[in-house]
Amino acid sequence: MTAVRADRTPTASTREASFRYGVVLAIVLVFVLLEVLAPDAHWSRAAGIALASAALSVAIATSRERAEVRRARTLLFGGIASLLVIAILAGLLSDAVTFVVGTVIVAAIPIALGGGLIRLIDSDGVTLQAVAGALAIYLVIGMLFASAIGFVTAVDSPYFTQGHVNNGDVVYYSFTVMTTTGFGDFTAAQPIGHALAVLEMLTGQIYLVTVIGILIGNFVRRRARK
Repeated sequence: MTAVRADRTPTASTREASFRYGVVLAIVLVFVLLEVLAPDAHWSRAAGIALASAALSVAIATSRERAEVRRARTLLFGGIASLLVIAILAGLLSDAVTFVVGTVIVAAIPIALGGGLIRLIDSDGVTLQAVAGALAIYLVIGMLFASAIGFVTAVDSPYFTQGHVNNGDVVYYSFTVMTTTGFGDFTAAQPIGHALAVLEMLTGQIYLVTVIGILIGNFVRRRARK
């Protein structure tokens, strides 16, 4: 009996396998690319909500809660997300409501990821899954700033000196600002846009230097000791 219990004790590798942050990162990356490439249409907005919901569902499924709680929350949210996608495809939700719903879902992803990441790092140290989760949060930050820019554009147009832009241009601009690439093809026209750009640049660079830098450094040192 003792031997059987010992065999069922989860190892560090099996515990890490239960954290699907690599999957979350992949889904969020596809979501970002879709937002950049797809036209403003019902199907693309529905697909974006579906991808963001999928990323959040996986994050919820690997949270710090008990297995029964995680399962119930994942099923409940999955059902709600399915209804939202159907409503968007059918044109039952306005663009403004869809925008708010999408922003709330995206904002919930790092909240759901945070607890699980802390749990994983505390139990097993910095693993590849932990790095993937932190990178997923980085991409989500870019999407949240894109949402902020989209909101300001709607209430204080024109946001860009180049005039009207579509959603893909806003997401593209957000990530060029966050990474301090600065191609210059889109520039903010108003002081609030300049302030948002400064805030996003600082947030992106501080996150890369501190959170990602520390995690990568610890991951490399951990692998070197093996």
